[in-house]
Amino acid sequence: MSLIMKKGIYQLVEEANQVVEEISITEALSLYENEGIQFVDLRDIRELNREGRIPGAYHCPRGMLEFWIDPQSPYAKSIFQQELKFVLFCGGGLRSALAGKAAIEMGLTDVVHMQGGYSAWRQADGLISTS
Repeated sequence: MSLIMKKGIYQLVEEANQVVEEISITEALSLYENEGIQFVDLRDIRELNREGRIPGAYHCPRGMLEFWIDPQSPYAKSIFQQELKFVLFCGGGLRSALAGKAAIEMGLTDVVHMQGGYSAWRQADGLISTS
């Protein structure tokens, strides 16, 4: 018996990209380390340990984003209550699209996500840290 999907991941990502702006790696590199910009790394801790990280990026595992954004949540993080432009990224740009849509629906107003994610950042020789 096979499951018939009503929507697949690519349709969900396509719909998310109608809500959240997807910025190019060139745009992301130009925003990096600018005041008022916060990069948010949505990857799993195992990915960070294996592949490194963007220095200064705030690590928020994808599964915790909505809990960390909501100020009423017992898990709320103050960084998401600040007036910042959030540049979300994951490994390849799919999870960050879905996360960006959720963040905007929750009320964050200045949210974008990085096309190609951390893989694109590395290919573009963006600054990384392995420690």
